Amino acid sequence: GLELSHCVGTNSLGPTGPWRSGGPCKMKRVRTVFKPEQLERLEQEFLKQQYMVGTERVDLAATLHLTETQVKVWFQNRRIKWRKQSMEQKAAKLSQFRVIQPASADSTDSKEHEEDTVDVEL
Repeated sequence: GLELSHCVGTNSLGPTGPWRSGGPCKMKRVRTVFKPEQLERLEQEFLKQQYMVGTERVDLAATLHLTETQVKVWFQNRRIKWRKQSMEQKAAKLSQFRVIQPASADSTDSKEHEEDTVDVEL
């Protein structure tokens, strides 16, 4: 779950939330460590659907002994990771295509460049 680091050297109570306060006692959120079984189930659910909302999220959180917020944030982070991987795969395919057929890519680029200069005529 969410754990807070302890305030060192002060008697102040600190904030109730999992983020740093602006006061003399700086508390920071400790990263949630998921169990392998939890991660496996979360990944399975992500393969089925990339958005987990409503009662499905509540049920999954209860099943995995996590908070609803932990499940929500995990899905948000997983979508970001998925998009990044998709972009990297597309970039790899494009670079592979350009290596295989450099002549067609160059001719296309030069045509586009010529068209751009035509548009800028005075």
